[in-house]
Amino acid sequence: MDKDTESDGRLSSGDIPSRVNIGLNVDTQPLARGASELAPKTFYIKTFGCQMNFRDSEILAGGLIKRGAKLVDNWEDADIVLFNTCAVRKHAEDRAFSVLGSIAKKSRRKGMNQKFGLIGCAAEEYKEEAFKKAPYLDIVCGPNDLYHIVEGLDDLFGRREKFLFAGAEKRPDEFYQGAWLSGRDKHSYVTIIEGCSNFCSYCIVPYVRGRERSRPYKDILDEIKMLVDKGKSEFTLLGQNVNNYYYKPPASSLRPPVNFVELLRMVEKIEGVEKIDFVTLHPKSTPKELFEFMASSKKVKKHLHLPFQSGSDRILKMMNRGYTKEHYLNLVYNYKKITGGELSTDVIVGFPTETERDFLETKGILEEVKFSTAYIFKYSPRPRTPAADLEDDVPKYEKERRHRELLDLQKEISLLYKKRKG
Repeated sequence: MDKDTESDGRLSSGDIPSRVNIGLNVDTQPLARGASELAPKTFYIKTFGCQMNFRDSEILAGGLIKRGAKLVDNWEDADIVLFNTCAVRKHAEDRAFSVLGSIAKKSRRKGMNQKFGLIGCAAEEYKEEAFKKAPYLDIVCGPNDLYHIVEGLDDLFGRREKFLFAGAEKRPDEFYQGAWLSGRDKHSYVTIIEGCSNFCSYCIVPYVRGRERSRPYKDILDEIKMLVDKGKSEFTLLGQNVNNYYYKPPASSLRPPVNFVELLRMVEKIEGVEKIDFVTLHPKSTPKELFEFMASSKKVKKHLHLPFQSGSDRILKMMNRGYTKEHYLNLVYNYKKITGGELSTDVIVGFPTETERDFLETKGILEEVKFSTAYIFKYSPRPRTPAADLEDDVPKYEKERRHRELLDLQKEISLLYKKRKG
């Protein structure tokens, strides 16, 4: 299973490998939802984008293996080729279509009888239009509909018509249960909250992954315990905004609601869990309580990924980020004072109407905070977002200059940071 991360603007030592082969830790018990015996079929998944996409690919692969299919490392050996796609930035989306199209042409030229599927965020973005954009596609499936690929595997392999699965507001809890596939090392990703309800003006996530919804805390704990039994000891909790995790049990349970910090406490107590990390947080809803817990915990990594996106209050308001530069810097001050931990961030340059003064305010935050890692991106309009209605008026050459200037600055900061760490 391949992973192709969005590398444009990322200055990092590489927490996520560029290629990950997985295939050991699979629960081989029959699926609860009427699984049938399947003649051995092979499938290949290539993943673009974030850790949540990668975890979705793992869970989907686990479900397919339980149905009798076999995961292969080479697309030429597969009966079905699936590309799990990102739609957050146009660059990642274009690359996915380009690579998949190239593979499909080679397959047709060689007379190979393969099926091709576009899954994930770009599939949800385009829906039926994806078949027009890429006529070679046999399957288009959004992130909340991935369970249909497992449940309908016999039909996907055995019938000729094209399949569209999209539009679901949420995925069933059962999607996460019982079909686990994870990497061969001690680490595993665990999704705790899906979707997003922040509606930042530039971001397509709420439109392709749906509104924010927290998974039942018991399901999360059971998943981690199962992974511990399979040899895992290090976990990254995933969500668009993990600090918004809030699960309210049924009234009959008499259990008070569980927030993110309480969930961390529960995970920390699981025997066999040695290290805990999480991504990503939103500055407008990051509590001081979290920093205090991180400082006291022996298992939670002293690292925070806290995107600021812009140092200009005017641009932050246009982005609908819900905080000011002062609020962000106060958070950074409290985090460093309480935990002494490291910080990474996300930055966007060239947002509509961004002036040189706005840009210099953004640059100033990089200089002041000195992040260990910064992921720096050039703005590109995304369909259905409010910012898409704004004129994309920062010239391409200016976006590229600002992008390069911040990359060069962050490179210097990262090198100094590594030298200090020894």
